[in-house]
Amino acid sequence: MFVKTLSALFASAALLSASALAQDAKTLNFGIISTESSTNLKSAWDPVIADLSRAIGVPVKPFFASDYAGIIEGMRFNKVQMAWYGNKSAIEAVDRAQGEVFASVIDKDGNPGYWSLLLTHKSSPLQSVQDVIKNGKTLSYGAGDPNSTSGTAVPNFYLWLANKVEPRTLFKNVRIANHETNLLSVINKQTDVAITNTEAVERYRLSTGKNAMEDVRVLWKSPLIPADPLVYRSDLPPELKQKVRDFFVNYGKGSQQELDNLKRLTYKGFRPSDNNQLIPIRQMDLAGAKGRLENDANLSADDKKKRIAEIDAKLDALDKQAAALAKQ
Repeated sequence: MFVKTLSALFASAALLSASALAQDAKTLNFGIISTESSTNLKSAWDPVIADLSRAIGVPVKPFFASDYAGIIEGMRFNKVQMAWYGNKSAIEAVDRAQGEVFASVIDKDGNPGYWSLLLTHKSSPLQSVQDVIKNGKTLSYGAGDPNSTSGTAVPNFYLWLANKVEPRTLFKNVRIANHETNLLSVINKQTDVAITNTEAVERYRLSTGKNAMEDVRVLWKSPLIPADPLVYRSDLPPELKQKVRDFFVNYGKGSQQELDNLKRLTYKGFRPSDNNQLIPIRQMDLAGAKGRLENDANLSADDKKKRIAEIDAKLDALDKQAAALAKQ
């Protein structure tokens, strides 16, 4: 009994110590998901992060990882205290890494989101999604990061599941890469078809001065995807969270230099947000999982029924949550 009590005391002390360290940190790390090369992302985000450091009175440093999971794990183990995510990766951060959505981006045209694109080269004989499905066994496919909203979650649901196909078995080969790499692979005829998004196309224009649409053909465009969220750890001090939130929501309103910094990110600014932003993506993920279960011939009828019922219960709860928010 004494040993258990002592262990509990040590565990409690460790938690308190970790919390204190999180709140008294002399440096905050800002995680940046790998939508393109870290060099390009660093040059785009550095001016904003420098302004953030000055505004909150705490040094902020960019944190890069080779994939989305690295940023999520960084936040989980408090190596990252705030981050720019896609909605899919933000769900992982909220559910597994004490994340809390506090803002979302506004694109350069004021749109509340962006679009996923399936591209092929202009010289390709492929003219439609049906052409891709018909010739899949002869084609290479550039897929997105597994934790990417526009690279995986959205096309998996609205494109592949909707056409009752699975990319891993449809194509001759599948290569996973970030949005920039997928776009370049189509432009350079290294991949037959690939997923990217409208933000990557705009960043390509800003960095090269070229219009990617002159070299590629859009075979499919998704419904509007909610704008990328900004997330910080929920255990940051309330006053620090308020400073960070205020900085982003007001950024771009203070000077032309701030507007120029936002332009490099292809953004017009940021708006307040919260975890409710993630509800549509959660619903889409669950609906996609349900569809895959319904088409899974390897499951027994009882197991399939049980698992589908569990998903339906989660979807029902999300529907009620969304309906309640709509009434506010």
